[in-house]
Formats: sequence, C-alpha cells, structure tokens
Amino acid sequence: MLARHSRSTHKRFVFFFLFTFPLLTLFLLPFAINPAQNSNPNPDTNPRPPRLAYLISGGDARRLRRLLRALYHPLNFYLVQFGADTSANERVDLEGFLRTDKLVRRYRNVRVVERECHASESGPTEVACLLHAVAILLRKFQGWSWFLNLDISDYPLMPQDDILHIFSYLPRELNFIDHTSNIGSKEHERVKPIIVDPALYISNKSGVFWVTEKRSLPSSFKIFVGSPRMVLSRTFLEFCIRGWDNLPRTLLLYYSNFIHSKESYFHTVICNSNHFQNTTINHDLRFMLGIRPESFDAMAENGAPFAHGFNKEDPELDRIDNELLGGSELDGQSYLGFGLPGLIRPTSRSRKMERLLLRLLEPENFRTKQCK
Repeated sequence: MLARHSRSTHKRFVFFFLFTFPLLTLFLLPFAINPAQNSNPNPDTNPRPPRLAYLISGGDARRLRRLLRALYHPLNFYLVQFGADTSANERVDLEGFLRTDKLVRRYRNVRVVERECHASESGPTEVACLLHAVAILLRKFQGWSWFLNLDISDYPLMPQDDILHIFSYLPRELNFIDHTSNIGSKEHERVKPIIVDPALYISNKSGVFWVTEKRSLPSSFKIFVGSPRMVLSRTFLEFCIRGWDNLPRTLLLYYSNFIHSKESYFHTVICNSNHFQNTTINHDLRFMLGIRPESFDAMAENGAPFAHGFNKEDPELDRIDNELLGGSELDGQSYLGFGLPGLIRPTSRSRKMERLLLRLLEPENFRTKQCK
C-alpha cells in the first residue's frame, strides 16, 4: 500500500514538472540509467554547473585561436594539440597569444601539448593522440565532468553558458556517442583488412599501408562504429585510461591495425562494457554540414551545440559569431569584471538544445538505440 502510494506521488510529481518546466524532465534520466542508485525523488532545482574539458586539435594556428576564443569560458578547461604539420612559427604565435591573453592568465585553464601529435590519417595513432590528450587532462585539471574533442573544422553554435546550463541538469555519467553495430559492407572494408600505421615508429607523418592477409570477425566482443566526434564522461575515460578490467587494453591492441580506429575504438569499448553500455545517448551533439550547403536557419535551429565541416575562412563563421555567440562578447572581457565565474548566464538559445535532448530521451530514441 505504502509502495503504491509512493509510486503514485512520484508520477504526479513528474507529471507536474513535465508541463511546467520541460527541462526538469532531464532529472528522470538517472532513474533510466541506474534506478537502484537514485532514491531521492526531489532533484536539485539549481544544480551546480559542470566543467567541460575540451581538446582542440589541428595544424592551423589561426583557426585554432579563433576556435579557442569562441569556446572559452572560465569554468572550462582547454588542451590544444598541434598536428605534425604545424609550423614552428604558428606554434610560437599561438603560445604567445596564450601567455599574453588576460583571461587565460587569470584562470590558467588552457594548456598546450608539449609535443605535436604524429598521427597517420585514418590510422590507430589518432586514437593514441586522443588517449594522450585525455591522460593530460586527467592529470593537469581537476573537477571536469565531460570531455569534448573538436578540430579546426568544428565551431560552436551557442554560447558556453547555454551549454553549461543544459549540462547542469544531466547525470554526469552520460556519454554522447553516435554508434551502431550494423556494419554492413564496412565489414570487408574496415573490419577484416589489416593495416600498419608507420606513425607508430616513424616520426615523419605518412599514410597507412595494407597487409594482404585478412582476419575474421572477433567472437569475444562486438564491433561498433560511428562518429569520431564525441562527448564522453570523465568516469568512462578514467576507465579507458586506468581501467579496472582488461577490456580497454585488449581492444587497444586489436585496434592497433584497424583502419579508421578513431571511429570505432571508444564505441566498441563502451558498448562491450556492462558498466557503461547503458550510459550512451546515440548522438554526437554535432550538426553536420553536408556537401550541399545547409541553410543557416536550419543549422541555428537544430539544437546541436556544435557544427562540423567548416572550411577555412568560411563566411558563415562571422555570422555565427554575430548572431549566435554574442558578437563582441566573444573576446570574453566581461569575465574579467565578473567576480563569480561559477555563475552562468544562459540565453534563450539554450532551449533549442533542451528540445534536442528531450527528443533524444524519448523512449523510441533512448533505450532502443543504445548499443544496438
């Protein structure tokens, strides 16, 4: 009787908030992920904002600098990883900017990877560079909740305050990772071929080469593939780096001769782990720019916090700066006089991301698309 009354009260509570403040429906997500560990029916209506850890990678220092300025927030942490093709002058230019920028000097939340990343395009060394960056972030910065990898073809579509506001309402163990086990024709193109990545043992950047032999599909784990752009939780990445079982290390060995391993390694680890497979949302939080130009309004209204596929000097970037990111506020000077960097100030654009997440959390989009 008491149990039935408790369940009825909880349903009325949820029903009330679904129609008064849709964002609070995100509080139901912890019950879906691990109901046994969530017994408090009264969620915090003013949650503490998370801290995000960004990896920004690429070889063009000018584009790296622009992306960093567009992403910057005192709460977050940033790691810049140069490519092997970055010139010495470009590196000196960006490092000089970081030494003199008032915000960076005050909050000390930007680091540069000391050695450039020697990675072959489509090779497993891309995964090695990514894991190296994660290890640095875990060691140098404390208190971040999610890791996001962006390169110079990415750009934010809303201010960081909006992103932090929405992430404040999410369980910290969630992972946004586009994935599928429906490999189809990719089985013969990517899973069975064996490659060698010379960047594992040669400092000069070069392409991978193929071995004539093929291998069979694995039977001890299931292969997943997807987008190389992810939003991964700190707890999952600690598992990948310091894993308490051997799954991440075993798969790292397997993927050492796998083409496009960056598009499969983390996806396969998370979906073959009983502890993490129920923490996935099958989306990478990116709006993908296709071959055909997308309308600006479609991109702005999509709800994804980032877009991928911009070219150098893309004219849309200026429009994003002015119309979506706050124009002159991009330089972040308002933070210098803002004594409480932990207090975020979201705009109306946060509701677009809210609506996207609510769609992703609908029953037909959430559980049914986890590690399938």
